[in-house]
Amino acid sequence: MIDARRGVLYPARMPEFRRIRPPQGAVDLVEWFWIPEWDIERGRSSRQHVVAYPALNLVVGPEAVELTGATTRAGFRDLTGRGWAVGALLRPAAVCALVGNPSALVDTSETVDAPELQDAVTRAMRGEERHAGAVAAVSAWLVRRVGPLTPVAVQANEMADLLMTDATILRAEDAAARLRMSLRTLQRMTHRHVGLPPAAMIRRRRLQEAAQRIRDDPGADLARIAAELGYADHSHLTNDFRAVLGVSPRAYRADQRPADR
Repeated sequence: MIDARRGVLYPARMPEFRRIRPPQGAVDLVEWFWIPEWDIERGRSSRQHVVAYPALNLVVGPEAVELTGATTRAGFRDLTGRGWAVGALLRPAAVCALVGNPSALVDTSETVDAPELQDAVTRAMRGEERHAGAVAAVSAWLVRRVGPLTPVAVQANEMADLLMTDATILRAEDAAARLRMSLRTLQRMTHRHVGLPPAAMIRRRRLQEAAQRIRDDPGADLARIAAELGYADHSHLTNDFRAVLGVSPRAYRADQRPADR
C-alpha cells in the first residue's frame, strides 16, 4: 500500500487533517480519503505545501466537486476563513469512468457535474459522524459511477502499486519486466490511467521518500539517502529536489519547523 504519510511537505503546519481508509467496497477505487478542516482567524492564512502523488483526486467542497489531475511539481494552497474538503486519492481503476484523457488534467483540474454527490457530502459534514458519512457518500457514488472492474482496470491498479511502493523499481523497464508487458504497453497504461509516464511516477516515489526521510531524521546523511534511493549521487538528489520542490534538500531540512498561524 502507498505510504499515506508522504506528500505533505510540512505536516506540522497542517490544520486539522484526517486520512481515512476506504470501506471494503471501494478499496479498488480509492487509495485513501483525506479530509482537512480549518478555521483561520480573519486577516490571516495558512499555506499548505504538497508534493502530490502521481494520481488523480476527486475533491468535494462546499462550493463544487472537482477532479484534479496528477502534478509535475510541488504546489500549495492558501487556506483562509473557515472550511472543509473531502478528497479521494483515486486508484487507476476509477479514472477511466471519470475522465477520458487524464493527461489533459496534468497540473490542472476540472469541475465535475455531480450535484447529488455534493449535496450528500455537505449533509454528511453537518452531522455528528461527519467523516464516516462523507466517506460513505463518496464511496457509494464512485462504486455506482465506475461499475464492475475490467481486467485492464485491475492490472492498472497493480501497475500503480508496483511503481509507487517497490523500491527496487528504478526504471520503467524494470516495471515492465515485472508486470510481464512491453515498455510501450506500460507507457500506454500509465498515460490512460494516470496521465504521466511511468518514469515520472517512479521519480515522484523516490522524491517523496527522500523528503520523508529528511523529515523523520533531520540528521541523516543526504549522500546516503541518495544512494539508498537509487540516485546517481548527492547532486542528482539535489537537482531533483530543486526541480520539483523548488528548494535544496539542505534548505528543506532546515525549514522543518511549525509555522505561526
